[in-house]
Amino acid sequence: MKTLTLLRHAKSSWNHPGLGDHERPLNPRGERDAPEMARRIHEAEIRPSLIVSSPATRAWNTAKFVAKEIAYPNEFLQRDNTLYGASLSTLISFLGKQDAGFNSILMVGHNPGLTEFANYLVPNVTSNLPTAGVISVKIDSDDWDLDSANSIALELFDYPKRVNTPRR
Repeated sequence: MKTLTLLRHAKSSWNHPGLGDHERPLNPRGERDAPEMARRIHEAEIRPSLIVSSPATRAWNTAKFVAKEIAYPNEFLQRDNTLYGASLSTLISFLGKQDAGFNSILMVGHNPGLTEFANYLVPNVTSNLPTAGVISVKIDSDDWDLDSANSIALELFDYPKRVNTPRR
């Protein structure tokens, strides 16, 4: 069994017109929501053996909040340019290339790719993965090639404004 967790970066700031898209930081809401969602990931007992993030500042900072909350060493955090603005096919391909030795992977990235990927994994799970939203699935497979998966089951769908208990 494998666990794949998709986390959309927390809310970013548009208050710095001189910054490029890659450099946009988290805004105050993002600074509040990222640690909250990191706490919820921890409470859901999601323990990734690999955390890989888009190199965009907002995604990288979101990943660092999760790493801190679950005591994942910062030196093991990975950035990969592939995840910046990745399409569904790029995300599937990227995942399929990951080492089978990783049993749990957390990917931090962007929409629309993450929403499309979430719906590929669990059809019609959401029309939009909100900022700092998280979807985690169990994949019945020995590797990360989704074509060889026997089944995929939703474990967690949560986001900052969710009032009720996260869907499991």
